[in-house]
Amino acid sequence: MADIRVLIVEDDPFIAMDIETAVAEQLGDGVELIVVESVAEARRMTGRQLACALLDIDVVGGKTFDVASALQEIGTPFAFVSGSAPHEVPPSLRDVRFLRKPFSTREVAAFVKSAVGGSALEAAQA
Repeated sequence: MADIRVLIVEDDPFIAMDIETAVAEQLGDGVELIVVESVAEARRMTGRQLACALLDIDVVGGKTFDVASALQEIGTPFAFVSGSAPHEVPPSLRDVRFLRKPFSTREVAAFVKSAVGGSALEAAQA
């Protein structure tokens, strides 16, 4: 089992693959990528120990704001990766990193690297 778990909530399979590739290239084999496409699946994953999460806002079953709030409560770093406008995010979540689609895979990788931290990243790549 990987020491680093990254949750990706994205309902477009092509975008999910782009995000997966960016994260895998950054973190290597020591990462477990958990890709889900719905709010319900994402809610179930918030109970797992996660290094960070990347959330599309509009996915199957609605918006991911309650998932984001749950992650915020438990201290899991996350970013929105969305085509939605930043002003659509509730005020309590507006300080969260927002990567607007179309995003740069470099931006995604940089967020994950900073969220995971240097020592965990080195251990995952070892």
